[in-house]
Amino acid sequence: MLDPATTALLRAVLDEVCESVSRTETGARTHVASKILEAASRGETSADHLKQVGRQALSQAPTMWR
Repeated sequence: MLDPATTALLRAVLDEVCESVSRTETGARTHVASKILEAASRGETSADHLKQVGRQALSQAPTMWR
């Protein structure tokens, strides 16, 4: 389980990466969140790196999700 500080960081990164994605676009947001969480679970907790992972995930999301 992640500590509260890491959880807050992941939430902030997700919100920043998905700022142009509607909250109703749950498919895209879930895809990005899962990729960010995967990176964090591997110990990658740099905000810049997580944003990069999130942006890459968003760019690879199927167009119906964007």
